[in-house]
Amino acid sequence: MRNNLQAAQGILSILAIICIAVGWFNLFSEDINSFLSRRLFYILIGLSFILQAPTLVNNKFTYPMYVAAALCIIGAALPLDSNFASIKTLGLLGGIVISFTNRSQYNK
Repeated sequence: MRNNLQAAQGILSILAIICIAVGWFNLFSEDINSFLSRRLFYILIGLSFILQAPTLVNNKFTYPMYVAAALCIIGAALPLDSNFASIKTLGLLGGIVISFTNRSQYNK
């Protein structure tokens, strides 16, 4: 079960990286590039965090990872010019910090 979650999370992460790269390199129209890099990227990362949360070694990081995922997904759904749209970036940073914190504890 854990390996399936990690594989799915890996696939979502790779898709997210592709989305952000396509958006940065302007391979499509401005609307599509914006959707890929400013919305779909954060939704995929949020879903990846949801899949990662139950596999965290330290259980006290599980709910904060779900919160980070929610911030990514909710922030991506908000209008781009909203004052609250930046919560998706906070969710991304929070999820990355939790991921690295979990990884350093796992390696000890």
